[in-house]
Amino acid sequence: MYIPAHNRVDDRETINAFIHAYGFATVITNRDAVPFASHLPVLLDENAGILRSHMARANEQWRHFASDREVLCIFHGPHAYITPSWYVQQHDVPTWNYAAVHVYGFPRIVDEHDRLKQIVTDTTVKYEAFMPQPFQLTLSDAEIDRMLRAIVGFTIEITRVEAKFKLGQNRSAEDRAGTVRGLASSGHLPSMELAEFTKAQLGL
Repeated sequence: MYIPAHNRVDDRETINAFIHAYGFATVITNRDAVPFASHLPVLLDENAGILRSHMARANEQWRHFASDREVLCIFHGPHAYITPSWYVQQHDVPTWNYAAVHVYGFPRIVDEHDRLKQIVTDTTVKYEAFMPQPFQLTLSDAEIDRMLRAIVGFTIEITRVEAKFKLGQNRSAEDRAGTVRGLASSGHLPSMELAEFTKAQLGL
């Protein structure tokens, strides 16, 4: 990923927090010179240095994991169009601000029943925590076993990470403040989310 120095993020705690917050990722593989992508909830296990996820067994992508090649997992954060009308000097061009993290690594299939079940359980628990009344799985063991046979679990052993937060760091303080005000007052939910993210990251 192209990352100018002023947009590069190297702090691992910041990167890990971003992955936890924006865990619905794009997993990209390459087979016979043809790219293939799936969109999946992905968990980060910081201590083990791995990502964990699962996909439908009918999804052919898991068969690409046997090639022993690196895969790319992209975590997408807030993003929005930026108009020069928010700048002090408006003789400029529009741009797009965003935050993204690219994680590379080697995938491994998870065959063990209990480890696969744990991936599903941990994913459910993570996202049910945001619900007013978290849902509890009530399936029988037999029903869970049938469900697990329909999916494939996998881990990605992380080899390298790239993080880019393009938030107008190269602009003046006045332009950054104007951008945040414009985003926040836009009435456009993704823009408003980017405003809050920018304020938190740049201390505005």
